[in-house]
Amino acid sequence: MSTKLERKEKAIEVMKTLDIYKPYIDGFEKKDRVCFFERFGGFWVEQEPEIEKKMKEIEKEYNCTVYAITHEYTEFGECYSFMLISDYPEEWEYAICENGNREFNAFAYVWNRSDDDCSEFGDVGIKSFGGGLARIY
Repeated sequence: MSTKLERKEKAIEVMKTLDIYKPYIDGFEKKDRVCFFERFGGFWVEQEPEIEKKMKEIEKEYNCTVYAITHEYTEFGECYSFMLISDYPEEWEYAICENGNREFNAFAYVWNRSDDDCSEFGDVGIKSFGGGLARIY
């Protein structure tokens, strides 16, 4: 089990590995602000109250820390991928894995807004570009 501060420190480390735009990292570090990304463009999650509410539900239910969110439309529905640090430090080595070419596998909770029964934990493929993120698989 971990503390919220330990998860936050790990999340900041991961955000730096992803080369997320420094003001987004600073917002997370200093004010607990989380950014969500649409095709690499970043926005503060509080601009979308429904998504912020879902993020807080996930963090509370699973005792985890969300550090970034991507939004995408897929063949199976509208999805939000909540990249997170779990409560279990032994899992942190799997929080982010670099595949090269600024592509990564990240541990996430994927909320399928179109079909909540299809929401689940797992790895998602993301690409880092220009300080932002996009899910690629």
